Order: sequence, then structure tokens, then C-alpha cells
Amino acid sequence: MVKPLSSSLILRGILAIVVGVLALAWPGITVLALVILFAVYAFMAGGLQAMLAFSSERPGSVIGHLLFGLACLAAGVIALAWPGPTAYVLVLVVATWAVVAGLFELFAAFQPGETAGTRTLFILSGLVSITLGVVLFAHPRIGAFALALLFGLFTLIYGVWALVSGIELRGHDREAEPQEAGKTPHWGLRDRHAA
Repeated sequence: MVKPLSSSLILRGILAIVVGVLALAWPGITVLALVILFAVYAFMAGGLQAMLAFSSERPGSVIGHLLFGLACLAAGVIALAWPGPTAYVLVLVVATWAVVAGLFELFAAFQPGETAGTRTLFILSGLVSITLGVVLFAHPRIGAFALALLFGLFTLIYGVWALVSGIELRGHDREAEPQEAGKTPHWGLRDRHAA
């Protein structure tokens, strides 16, 4: 019963390790791959907006969905036509997200009812997020490569975790098989004989 899950974890772990090593070995290609992934997402979002436009009953929402769909398609084309500036913009989006998330974490640290340990973690993670955002704003070109390296490192760590978890789960599955092999299903018959 656990075997498909363990096999899935092992395969995902191996795949993540390969992707992580490739991302660490070639961060420039990783940045380009992330830009292409963004373009694919933009094309999918544009297609979804077009579907929503043609399934809408009101004319105002049809126009809105079509315009938003066209904007998504344009973003995808721009990303593929000019990957360098797109990577730059994506770094700025991540930098903005990091600063805003850091500010929210600092704000959450001073909410009433938080313990000292929780406050400390919120403050530290907020300061780290803000620092990351400021560094990405200051050096976006280096930030793109740094994000590619962080992506590779994260993917590599996840891959090792998934692989180890899958192997451990498979070991637990093998230990449980001999115990279950000696048991026969009783389908409630045992309860009737005991009475």
C-alpha cells in the first residue's frame, strides 16, 4: 500500500537532485529556464482568460477578460523575445515580495499575545527577508544568478530529503509485509465467535 508513495518519493528525489545539480552548475541557463517557465505560465493564464471571456454572460466582463488575456499573452511574448529584461523584472518582483513579506513579519512580531521566541523568529526572518530584498534591488543582475543558485540549492536539498524519505518508507513497507502475510482477514467473524 505504501509502495507507490515510496516509489514516487524516490523518483521525485532523483529528479530534484538532477535539476538541483544542473541549476548549480549552470545558473545562467537556470535563469533562462525560469524566464521560459514564466512565459509558459503567462500563455496559460492568457488562454484561461480567453476561455473565461467566452463563457461570461455579461459584456463588460467579456471585454475585461479579453484585455487581461491579451496582456498575459503579450507578457509571454515579451518574456521570450527579451529574456534578459524579463529576468531583471522577475528579480525586482522577488525583491519587492521579500521586502513586503519582511515588513509583514516585523509587524507580526509586535502583535499582542506572541511569545518571546515567536517574536524573535518573526523579527529575524523579517530582517533576513528585507535584507534579501534590498540586496536584490541593489544588484539585480547578480541577484538573478543568486536566485538561480538558491533555487538549485533548495531543489538539491529537497531531492535528498525526498530520496531518503522514499527509501525509509520502502524499508518500513518491507518490515510490515511479513507481519501482514500471516494474518487472514476475518471480516468481523472473530467478533461473532467470541460472543
